[in-house]
Amino acid sequence: MRAAHGVETVRTAERELMARLPEGALMQRAAAGLAAVCAGLLGRVYGTRVVLLVGSGDNGGDRAVHSARLARRGAGVTAVLLTRVGARGRAGALRRAGGSVAVAGDAAGALVRADLVVERDHRDRGGGAGCGTPLCRWRGRRGTPGRWSSPWICPAGSRRTAGRCGGECVRADVTVTFGTYKPGLLIDPAREYAGAVRLVELGLDLEAVEADVEALQHADVAALLPVPGAESDKYRRGVVGVVAGSERYPGAAVLAVAGALRGGAGAVRYVGPAATRSSRASRRRWCTP
Repeated sequence: MRAAHGVETVRTAERELMARLPEGALMQRAAAGLAAVCAGLLGRVYGTRVVLLVGSGDNGGDRAVHSARLARRGAGVTAVLLTRVGARGRAGALRRAGGSVAVAGDAAGALVRADLVVERDHRDRGGGAGCGTPLCRWRGRRGTPGRWSSPWICPAGSRRTAGRCGGECVRADVTVTFGTYKPGLLIDPAREYAGAVRLVELGLDLEAVEADVEALQHADVAALLPVPGAESDKYRRGVVGVVAGSERYPGAAVLAVAGALRGGAGAVRYVGPAATRSSRASRRRWCTP
């Protein structure tokens, strides 16, 4: 089961946790988790090229810590500053962490050489909107011969986690969420932009908090299905009636009947249009001299 919590609930839990931890410990946990996900996608970190897209939000610190972890393992890390807001402080922190810094105008050149791109939905805090459209269009050419084709990973920002994807949004290969899942990562329209969702645990105390959204996983569905016993005949396990498909297009009937059988039904009775045709064909076979 994936339980998702709203932004305010998460912020409250983070404040309570930070009050009990040494300063900067929560940021270190987040950066370590993000670096681990990046390393898993890269396979081999040494010698790879990683591009960080840094907006105007409060993510400069965790980007510096995250880039330092990758740089120490031999990755070449370039941070593209998408806005001028706080640019000098961000640039200094990222250089001290072992990375290099580029401005938004150089984004295309950095992207085309990248093995991995890390972007935090920067347009959700304003200031980066001017750079959002060309970057998203560049991302849309992924897989075209001669174009950039690196994995794209998004640490979840507030636009995506709130379920909003207005205008052009990056379709991530992987979205990393911290502490808990967010509703927008489990439901549309943002879900289709998230790619594979990876959770980085931070130690937030959310067990007593009711989740805003709960999403069943394969194991949860399997646990809900009844397990047949020795006394389970076809009637005790349930009979499913199916009316689907047509004589010209019987595929829907095939899928529905197969799904009912695989779902554990004791018996399936098909009474759709294709059944009449099958019955006539059967009679012709038996009546042919």
